[in-house]
Amino acid sequence: MSYAGDLAPATAWEHLAAGAALLDVRTEGEWAHIGVPDTSALNTEPVFIQWNLASGHSNPDFLAQLLAAVPTEKPLVVLCRSGARSIAAAHAATAAGYTAYNVLEGFEGEPDSYGERVINGWKNRSLPWR
Repeated sequence: MSYAGDLAPATAWEHLAAGAALLDVRTEGEWAHIGVPDTSALNTEPVFIQWNLASGHSNPDFLAQLLAAVPTEKPLVVLCRSGARSIAAAHAATAAGYTAYNVLEGFEGEPDSYGERVINGWKNRSLPWR
């Protein structure tokens, strides 16, 4: 593993409370239609940078946008829908000099037998979101 490790959603929240930055790498459509993490209780806001664009292509400006938004000294907690894109983003962030963690289960979690994402993830673990 070339990133700092995987965190359960509750442990990710603890890292954020200790000063890490939350990086949400989902798409603009996901942020608008599914919701976003709410870290206002920690007096911070998530950083939103798409890993993949709506076109399905990788975001060629991902690292430049990340470097402009978060200093490399600040640990990152990286979140996507289910924990897959965030692994790729954590690898890239680590290569750029960050200490980056992946959030297991992601924002929505894995689908149940009906395809509904109600099993686990940030939202289903009752972490703050809006």
